Amino acid sequence: MPTFAAADGTVLAYHLRGDGPPLAVLPGGPMRASAYLGDLGGLAAHRRLALLDLRGTGDSGVPADPETYRCDRMVDDVERWRTHLGLERMDLLAHSAAGSLALLYAARHPGRIRRLALITPNPSALGMRATPGDRLAAARLRAHEPWFGQAMPAFEAWLAGDAGFDEVFLPFFHGRWDDTARAHAENEETQTNDEAGERYFAEGAFTPDATRAALTALTAPVLVHAGEYDGGPSPALARRLAEALPDAEVSVQPGAGHYPWLDDPGHFVRRVLAFLGNDALPPRQATAKSSSRGLSAVRTGR
Repeated sequence: MPTFAAADGTVLAYHLRGDGPPLAVLPGGPMRASAYLGDLGGLAAHRRLALLDLRGTGDSGVPADPETYRCDRMVDDVERWRTHLGLERMDLLAHSAAGSLALLYAARHPGRIRRLALITPNPSALGMRATPGDRLAAARLRAHEPWFGQAMPAFEAWLAGDAGFDEVFLPFFHGRWDDTARAHAENEETQTNDEAGERYFAEGAFTPDATRAALTALTAPVLVHAGEYDGGPSPALARRLAEALPDAEVSVQPGAGHYPWLDDPGHFVRRVLAFLGNDALPPRQATAKSSSRGLSAVRTGR
């Protein structure tokens, strides 16, 4: 398992899966270990995935200062990781809450991204958030499901602030509530650092106007990929996010929820690969141009 040191000395780990040109991957949660991403529906058969465990999650170390769990404080971790990997520019994929981390990284280091794939992203970094109305509208699309009658009242109560989170409405976050989705959901508690997650969106993490202005320098293409049944972001919110970026396109995966690689792996992989293209620098060539041992690890699996 490869590791590198953050600027404050925290040892951060990442995991390597698959073959092909490297693709750096940031997990959501917020602050969930990258293990939940698996091989992203088979994407690892086409790209060499480097999946970062954010500080305090998975196999990464716990920082001395818990304030560094705040989203904007981890931008430096991503840049240090890129340098460690030896990538002049990187293809970057971010899921859910990591969408905000990726947007902050792109605002601060626009020239270091070749292509950016935002998968069901949380766009809080730009002052956009999913609303209870968005989530309820998406939930009503599932009225034909056998579990809907039991799940909907609990979901409405949670969104209204009248009740806590209830596992009964977990199906709303998945396009297909099958054995794969159940197993995925059951692992969330043990994979997530709740204390870190509470600090991720802390006050001061985002300055939307400044971030929007900085993102005008981003020339890299961006994909905003939404799920038809996802309420956060809804397809409409995904389109608003894309409109705020210089060169962005939106795709909506039919029948998908917040984890589209679980709902229809084939569709997900085809769409992401079509966006990333096949013109990325292969790892072996990139290694020859860099003295970094990080990208060599991406190629060989060490």
